[in-house]
Amino acid sequence: MKVTKFNGELVDYNPKALKISLTKSGATKDEVEEVFDLMTPDIFDGIKTQDLYTLAFENLKKYRSSYAARYSLKKALRDLGPEGYYFEKYIKRLMISAGFNAINSQTVQGTAVTHEIDVVTEKDGKLYFCECKFRNDVDAKISVTTPMYFMSRMIDVCDHEYTFFNKTLKPTKGFLITNAYLTSDSVNWAAHYNVGMISWNFPEKMSLKYLIDNLAIYPITCLTTLNEEQQKELMKEGCLLVQDIIEKEDYLLSLHLEDSLVAQLVEEAKELLAIERLECIIE
Repeated sequence: MKVTKFNGELVDYNPKALKISLTKSGATKDEVEEVFDLMTPDIFDGIKTQDLYTLAFENLKKYRSSYAARYSLKKALRDLGPEGYYFEKYIKRLMISAGFNAINSQTVQGTAVTHEIDVVTEKDGKLYFCECKFRNDVDAKISVTTPMYFMSRMIDVCDHEYTFFNKTLKPTKGFLITNAYLTSDSVNWAAHYNVGMISWNFPEKMSLKYLIDNLAIYPITCLTTLNEEQQKELMKEGCLLVQDIIEKEDYLLSLHLEDSLVAQLVEEAKELLAIERLECIIE
């Protein structure tokens, strides 16, 4: 049996890989087996990956909305678009959750030119400059030219001291952070020249997905109880994270939701956040 990828390529259907993807929803082993059994009659030769995803999403949602929410994380990051503005704001919040000081959109003077830094972070006396690369395409990849360009910017600022968070420091390192994938050349270039790279699935113990799951720093776009218009309205109000509606339920007043829907939404949010939080080390 074959599966049709987003780019039209046909690949072998891999039931084990499908089960592994289902486990990332937070479902138990028994629940994964049950969801897989529910999906199997509807899987046919040539099925598109996006249809396979929808099938998994809908069946996970029958068990818990939070399972479907966590399963849809990659799409939820894309839904922060179409521009990169909210993604940059989101990365700042992620860094703060990881124990960093962080601030968005800072302009610094380099040796040759000025640079706008998407996210400036600091922890333990080390200053980091982060550049965010947001992509809307499902299978988007960051080519080697992007870290090359980013490295040239870091070279221009690395010998200068900057004052942030009441500390005057030289940048320790630069990080390029993206919701997309990386090409092998990007990974090799960054490793050789010590450029920090964080993508959807790289590096294994510090990928965007790993950090989000282990910090429970889920974007509001994860929630299946909200429609797209409601998500956009909340983001305009500064409500970017699922935890925001738990900590400040007043955010929901602007949506004029019925009490029953508010209760359903809060329940989904609490379930999504109720996972083990692991220490995330960024270096």
